Amino acid sequence: MKNIFKLPNVFRFVCVTLFAVTVLFNCSEEKFKESTDETLNITEFLRANTERYSLFLQILDITDYASFMNTYGTYTLFLPTNEAVEAYMTDLGVSALENVPLEDLQELAKLHILEQKIETTTFTDGKIATPSMQGQFLITGAVNTSDGSSITVNKSAKISTSNIEVGNGIIHEIDQVLRVATKTIAETIESDPSLSLFTEAMKATGWYEVLDRPITYVDSVPSYLSVIAQSNAVFEEAGFNNLDDLKTRYSHLGDPMNPEDSLNLFVAYRISPGLNYLADLAVTPALITKAPLEVISIKLSADTLLINEETFAGIFEKGVEIDREASDETATNGVVHTVKENYFIKKRLPAPVYFDLADQPEFRQLSSVFRVPGMWAGLSDAELADVTWEGTPALNYVCQALGSSSRPGWHGDVLESVRFRDGFNNNIEFTTPVIIKGQYKVWISWRTNLRATNSVRAYFNDTPLARTFNMQEYVNTGEAERVLESQGYKRHISPTSGNYNCKLLGIINVETTGRHKFKLQSLAYAGGQSWFDVVEFRPVDMDQLYPKFEAGGDGLIYE
Repeated sequence: MKNIFKLPNVFRFVCVTLFAVTVLFNCSEEKFKESTDETLNITEFLRANTERYSLFLQILDITDYASFMNTYGTYTLFLPTNEAVEAYMTDLGVSALENVPLEDLQELAKLHILEQKIETTTFTDGKIATPSMQGQFLITGAVNTSDGSSITVNKSAKISTSNIEVGNGIIHEIDQVLRVATKTIAETIESDPSLSLFTEAMKATGWYEVLDRPITYVDSVPSYLSVIAQSNAVFEEAGFNNLDDLKTRYSHLGDPMNPEDSLNLFVAYRISPGLNYLADLAVTPALITKAPLEVISIKLSADTLLINEETFAGIFEKGVEIDREASDETATNGVVHTVKENYFIKKRLPAPVYFDLADQPEFRQLSSVFRVPGMWAGLSDAELADVTWEGTPALNYVCQALGSSSRPGWHGDVLESVRFRDGFNNNIEFTTPVIIKGQYKVWISWRTNLRATNSVRAYFNDTPLARTFNMQEYVNTGEAERVLESQGYKRHISPTSGNYNCKLLGIINVETTGRHKFKLQSLAYAGGQSWFDVVEFRPVDMDQLYPKFEAGGDGLIYE
């Protein structure tokens, strides 16, 4: 060894290194890293923290869910502490989790698990978009106390520690066990003493039985219902103290069981098909009800949801506020809300509907690209609930933001079809927003492309409209607007763009208020993209030119 230090520095370094390596391999056991990620999965995390989570771990073990919660995946777990599970057992009157029926534990465990990683930064004041594995949705919100602000889950459980990263997802610690909703809508309403008069009205009209039915499925579509109930205090303020008062005011046929009786319609007008939580209502401009041909309008004003607040014929009609605190009550077959004032059916005149074809719910969920200048997203037929087509492309629709372009449409976007022609995409069918019954002129606007199809026919509920349109045709920018209108054309955006055209397709008679089908069929070859902007349904007695649409923006431009 002494001779080593007589060598030049470089040789000295080489010899020392070789010696160290030789010693290392001769004296140490070989070890290989078996994993590139040593982060614990959910079950491993619980086993490593039994002082806080042993009881929920026991629930996973009893239900045989511990193994799959330890596998690869992306989960969110709302994790009750031991104290929370102990309080749950005390409430049930059991001393051990083994005394809880297995099926109840299974449903309970699944309610706490979501098959998607969801951080608290994505929470909103309302329903989490992804349902739990149990099938019911969880509701988040905020509560302010003397100890500060907290996030709540299902209105009662507080998140004490959030966003705990684990190998297969994320964990939010909660201080209460979440409870599975076990009552139907009818039972949920009946169990609330403050809704006793509404319960009587449901029973008198036969709607109680409808709201007490379990979920059924037709073509995989569940029979969920949503109810907007009224408290006794709201009835009393409106002058109704008992069922006889309601019958005197509303039962004009004297037979509440008759679907045409006004009291029956009073209740039916508060029931809508579908699972509509407050978060869903906030983006639903009109809600179909069980009262035939009748809808309620929904308006979001700041953080308040208002029913039937509209301006008709220049007259402002004040809306009725939904009671947020008393709403979003999950039932086995739907959800229950309440309102702060009494309301009844409002007869509606035909109103314009401006249907931006690129405004689809699935595109809206892509917040990083939806209407962001220069961004776009392509979705397939199977990924869009309200758009279908025939043809071969796997990705055929593109929501393309054009806000930074010199050729923007309304809201700055268009809906693009890659090959809108026979053999590729034969036709495109959309489900419209709610249209109030009446007569309408139908206009369609598009961005001109000389390689797009030159002949398209439109259909409303499978009935062909009178005129076809040519997507290669440029708008006439020189003709006076009213003269152009008389020819069945107009310049629909402002400032006017020569790249967009708009044509009258015909007049339709909408016989029922609700959502309808609007289909476009290509009748010719296309060698390039087709870009669609807005379909307008304007009442026949309305000005057909104004309001126009703000190019690249969200506004309406009046004359």
